[in-house]
Amino acid sequence: MLLIGSHVGFNKNTQILGSLEEALSYGANTFMFYTGAPQNTIRSQIDEKLTEKARQKMKEIGMDEKKIIVHAPYIVNLCNEEKFDFSVNFLVAELERINELGIKYMVLHPGSHVGIGIEKGIENISKGLNLIFSKVKNNNVTILLETMAGKGTEVGSKLEEIKEILDKVEEKEHMGVCLDTCHLNDAGYDLEDFDEFLNTFDKIIGLEKIGCIHINDSKNEQNSHKDRHENIGFGTIGFDKLIKIIYNEKLENIPKILETPYVDREYAPYKYEIEMIKNKIFDKDLIQKIRAKDI
Repeated sequence: MLLIGSHVGFNKNTQILGSLEEALSYGANTFMFYTGAPQNTIRSQIDEKLTEKARQKMKEIGMDEKKIIVHAPYIVNLCNEEKFDFSVNFLVAELERINELGIKYMVLHPGSHVGIGIEKGIENISKGLNLIFSKVKNNNVTILLETMAGKGTEVGSKLEEIKEILDKVEEKEHMGVCLDTCHLNDAGYDLEDFDEFLNTFDKIIGLEKIGCIHINDSKNEQNSHKDRHENIGFGTIGFDKLIKIIYNEKLENIPKILETPYVDREYAPYKYEIEMIKNKIFDKDLIQKIRAKDI
């Protein structure tokens, strides 16, 4: 079964119910959201009534709530020793919120080592994750480390770095990986033969650890280490490669989430990109049509 969705909003007044309704307006059967703004850690209290309404609606339409994704905010950085305690404390609170929402997966950027080196950064990340899991009682959330592009001092642009972190975490059953196609391309991985990449991933980490895939085209050439997302089919990866990734049999029933940019920072492209993906037909005029509101 194709599980396809996108990043959606999370408003304090409508919460996950509003997120669900936005996702459905795009023709999605899964979605990803931040429980607040991605650039800060301000969070509102979870409304149990809204959560229950969303769960009931998901049950009615056959959407699997265990395939919905929360993304941790960008500013959390377990690598950074100056922000280490802040990041740990926030992620403990965030896991408790996600448990309350009944969500199974949270995507987390490994972080940037900001000059202390990859190995020290990996040590800090694993130490932080172990602390977090030790503090959260009755945890049902799996943290998915996202593969990164290697911009600046990012940790996690190489599968071996992700593997090293996973190996150092004690509660391995609560750890997994989120692949990001733009990040993989920009990190230097060749997506032409994705089965070959998956074979490599399986040898290093294990396919069973993949819990989510961010589907993004890239504005940059392979191995650029820049991390700039592009709309589906309009970047250097291209529509055909992305379709092969999305429909790869080894990745069936894994949520695929679009994080592509708004057209002119105004128009959400997700409904139309999801239609292209379902139809497996690229529309080269899609951006112009969205701009002209001709869809």
